[in-house]
Amino acid sequence: MPANLTLKGVPDEIHERLKAAAIANHRSLNSEIIAILEARVLTRRVSAQDQLAVIRAARARLKQAEFDHAEIDRIKREGRA
Repeated sequence: MPANLTLKGVPDEIHERLKAAAIANHRSLNSEIIAILEARVLTRRVSAQDQLAVIRAARARLKQAEFDHAEIDRIKREGRA
């Protein structure tokens, strides 16, 4: 069964930021605090090697393409004009 917690002495600035985050995320203040706690406490730490393996596997699934560097440079210059 979920437990109830009471926070005392929360600084005004933190309270205001929590309220703003709750509004931005369409949550109640309570739900926003729970989401923040879940993200911080329940997040599994992933090693750099594991992250790299995931990235390499994703990269391997991508279509290999030849890039025309002159074409890329031309498009970049057009975007800055």
